[in-house]
Amino acid sequence: MLETIGPLESAAKAAFYVVAAGTLAGAWAAVSARNLFRAALGLAVALFGVAILYLFLEAEFLAVVQILVYVGAILTLLVFGVMLTARIADPSVPRWNGQAWGGLAVAAVLGLGLAHLLFHAPWLAPVDAAPAALPELGKTLLSTYLLPFEVLSLLLLGALVGAVFIARKDPE
Repeated sequence: MLETIGPLESAAKAAFYVVAAGTLAGAWAAVSARNLFRAALGLAVALFGVAILYLFLEAEFLAVVQILVYVGAILTLLVFGVMLTARIADPSVPRWNGQAWGGLAVAAVLGLGLAHLLFHAPWLAPVDAAPAALPELGKTLLSTYLLPFEVLSLLLLGALVGAVFIARKDPE
């Protein structure tokens, strides 16, 4: 028996496909752009798209963490690294190297294997689970796992200072 899809559900599906296509376009731009800064912008689009896809899955906490950690911290460090690279605008840097065809072959085999698993896996029926208690999760992150987060922040800060130190030109 066919179920009718309401206008709200069809709009949500259309929005999902638009966001998924934008995420894939950003990922493609990240791996195929000739300019490193444009590649970083493509990565930003892909990471924001993943955060929006988390919102479609009703995982608001993961969406916020995706934006804070990956877009806010990792991408900022990547952009600093790109800006401090000496040969950023050098047109003699090759766009593709000799490993591109091997990487494409590995990606194709991996994609075909994942597609096979997607269509032939015995999927379990969804289980109604209680939503995660965010206040308890916050207390755990700020008590039990506080030291790993602080160590990670110091590591990222050290990487940023190290990149600035390496890229700095000594006054002559």
